[in-house]
Amino acid sequence: MKFMKLGSKPDTFQTDGNNVRYVASELVSDIIVSVGDVKFYLHKFPLLSKSARLQKMISLSNEENVDDVQIGDIPGGASAFEICAKFCYGMTVTLNAYNVIATRCAAEYLGMHETIEKGNLIYKIDVFLSSSIFRSWKDSIILLQTSKSMLPLAEDLKVVSHCIESIANKACVDVSKVDWSYSYNRRKLPEENGIDSDPNEIRTRIVPKDWWVEDLCELEVDLYKSVITSIKSKGVQPNEVIGEALKAYAYRRLPSFTKGMIPCGDISKQRLIVETILWLLPTEKGSISCRFLLKLLKAAIFVELGDKAKEELVRRIGQQLEEASVSDILIRAPDKETTIYDVSIVQKILREFFMKNHNTEIESIGAGELVGIRNPGILSDASKLMVAKLIDGYLAEVAKDPNLPLSDFVDLADLVSSISRPTHDGLYRAIDTYLKEHPGISKGDKKRICKLMDCRKLSVDACMHAVQNERLPLRVVVQVLYFEQVRSAASSGTSTPDIPKGHKDLSNVSNASSRSGTTNPEDELDAVATAEELKALRRELASLRMSNGGGGNEKDVDIKPNMDKAVIGKMKGLLRSKKSFIKKWASKGGQGENSGSDSSDSIGSANPEEVKSTPSRNRRHSVS
Repeated sequence: MKFMKLGSKPDTFQTDGNNVRYVASELVSDIIVSVGDVKFYLHKFPLLSKSARLQKMISLSNEENVDDVQIGDIPGGASAFEICAKFCYGMTVTLNAYNVIATRCAAEYLGMHETIEKGNLIYKIDVFLSSSIFRSWKDSIILLQTSKSMLPLAEDLKVVSHCIESIANKACVDVSKVDWSYSYNRRKLPEENGIDSDPNEIRTRIVPKDWWVEDLCELEVDLYKSVITSIKSKGVQPNEVIGEALKAYAYRRLPSFTKGMIPCGDISKQRLIVETILWLLPTEKGSISCRFLLKLLKAAIFVELGDKAKEELVRRIGQQLEEASVSDILIRAPDKETTIYDVSIVQKILREFFMKNHNTEIESIGAGELVGIRNPGILSDASKLMVAKLIDGYLAEVAKDPNLPLSDFVDLADLVSSISRPTHDGLYRAIDTYLKEHPGISKGDKKRICKLMDCRKLSVDACMHAVQNERLPLRVVVQVLYFEQVRSAASSGTSTPDIPKGHKDLSNVSNASSRSGTTNPEDELDAVATAEELKALRRELASLRMSNGGGGNEKDVDIKPNMDKAVIGKMKGLLRSKKSFIKKWASKGGQGENSGSDSSDSIGSANPEEVKSTPSRNRRHSVS
């Protein structure tokens, strides 16, 4: 830390109690200066020689025969006045980054200018500031912190603006010229940790571009805003570094920000911090991570920021939604709501994501000549697939809420229904979770939610789970069994073969049943599958597989058509009447193994690809 010593005489200021200061001298004091509750017993001559204000005040006190001068409004209070008084006596005083701003403001108040005496206190402080304090990174930050109590006088004296400019210039200097001593968090060299280093080794310390970020987190929000604004105005630091600085400040100033919540406290102060960070955010896409934006959105909701600020965050999040994880978009609903999570705001974010495909670009040549408008098609298939998987995972989480309306679930799923994904396992898991947590929904609602998934895109593990799931409508179980049977007939047995004819026939049956179910949701064709029905279906399909799957190689080409025909015929018969189906199998007297099971066992473990891995947030590398 830089410091400056002034004066050469011994410090003879003494204290009598808490509120009395006097100079130990053979001369009796002839003036009392009251600064608040503290009284200074001093001598007129030293003070008159250097302070224009005291000259006037003492002159007036002489005319009124009063020995007590009141200056209770002096900046810095009694401690700052004492330094100025010692300077007047020529006593040794030490100025540093912690007391120099208060002393400078007090000297200005007392009028200690060059016109009163050459080499006066104001001149010496200004030289110290420009030659030492403003050249030191650490001291500049300390000075800026201490200036808050001196406002607005410190701003009027241009001390604050000069300090901010000094800090901004240092933050923007080329990293090759940065001395690590600038930073509070400088990494210690091996020898500083007691480790012997190779004297022949050439040490190269790579300074990161954001070496200054952590140090600025010490500043109060209004001063921090001024410094970051000055840094941004220079156009030197990349937007990514500015974003990293704002993220570091949020994590430092908003407790528990990593958990997406802010504890109770001074809400107004927290609101000001969130507003400031939002105001300072770079506008360029990618300069701020989607995860950080979502945390800001959660904070903005908590501190009750205006709708305009939240809408802007929603827009920016939607532009890079593919970067988010399920935990990121689990936004708590307001306290007045009955649901746990705010599904509506996720719908807004998702709509913003799809809006990217509707953006247009205008190409021009020369002096603004319009050439044409084209749709850039910003969304890639990979981005769409990532968002579809994200929403599938989100639906599986919010489906656990017993108060979640079916319409919210279906509407959100419909928004990504146009995105083609290779598997619907994630969507099936979400549907199964909803059916489990909402056992009282009607058969029509079960049919409505099950229409969201494509049974052909369920994996083998998902199919095994679905055919034992007693919560599913019978039609869905039949479709799953049919497509699994057709897949078993394929040579590989791992992919769904092309079966336009068979699928068309089954779809006709299902559509006819669906039309019937429209007028009567309680129709038996849409009933929930029972354990006995599931066992019977599996036994019938197993027998079909045995009867149609044998034979030599020369008959292989006939297996699939024969099997499709047999299976479709059976499915049509089974779908015509649930009662006749049960009677048919009951008359056989066959009691297969009890293969029905509670489908509460998630298929997530069977299909790890569907579970989106969300690595924990890597803490930004410290500049230390």
